[in-house]
Amino acid sequence: MAQTNGNSNGGYGPPPSYSPQDYRESSYTGVSYQVGTGQVAVVSPPGTYDNMAPPEGMAAAGGDQQYVEAPPDYSSSLEDSGFSDAAIRRGFIRKVYLTLMLQLLVTVGIICAFIYWDTLRNWTLANFWFSYAMMAAVMVLILAMSCCDNLRRQVPLNFVALGLFTIAEGLMLGSVAAYFDAEAVLWAMGATALVSFALTLFAMQSKWDFTTLNGSLWVFAWTLFSFALLCAILRSQYLYITYACLGTLLFSLYLVFDTQLILGGKHRKYTVSPEEYVFAALNLYLDIVSLFLLLLQLIGLCR
Repeated sequence: MAQTNGNSNGGYGPPPSYSPQDYRESSYTGVSYQVGTGQVAVVSPPGTYDNMAPPEGMAAAGGDQQYVEAPPDYSSSLEDSGFSDAAIRRGFIRKVYLTLMLQLLVTVGIICAFIYWDTLRNWTLANFWFSYAMMAAVMVLILAMSCCDNLRRQVPLNFVALGLFTIAEGLMLGSVAAYFDAEAVLWAMGATALVSFALTLFAMQSKWDFTTLNGSLWVFAWTLFSFALLCAILRSQYLYITYACLGTLLFSLYLVFDTQLILGGKHRKYTVSPEEYVFAALNLYLDIVSLFLLLLQLIGLCR
């Protein structure tokens, strides 16, 4: 069927009229009409044509009203996304501090065994090589966990490595604590717990971003290492006390730095990935252990 309107309409034929009743789901025979004076034709093939008419309720309310479907609401999805990120961060923090508490409990138990079990203490004092052997084992485990991503991310391999490191570190600390009085060791434990708790609260509440001080802390650490070599050469008690004070300051800053990396937040430029909960617990544990050793040295020198 060809529909033309002659030249009075510019050669353009009118399209077929639209009727809602004609476009309900029914058989459609198709239509074709010529466009212009050329050889171009628009052909609509026959077939089933879906109902394009507005709903009957809308047509009854008013045929000239336009039915527009409301756009999807994206606000809830955005809130869910933000809540999901916050939930992941909270779960990460719980894992880190739970792991840290278990490490500290094991370490305290090993230290108490060395200072209160006379047989073990006397054996440690008679075999000084044990302390150096544990130091070497600790250094090897730290390097392995720092350099090998799979070792600290793959479960349960990461927990096995962290457990071995905690035991080796506890044995090293116990062998060092055996050279001090039990009272001095307990004072150092209490001071370490108090300082660590206060610094953690400060890191949580402070708007100062310590995560940008990584380079400065690294320079401070190497300067302190050079000063430690000087103390070993000069062997002065006042230099030892100064070294212990500066070391306590350095690892206090590192504790705040690592805590803010773990907590994250809008005031933090850098954060730790949620997959690195073992490595984050390792960093906090090393900060607290270093504080304990320096405070123990400071208390022992002042006594």
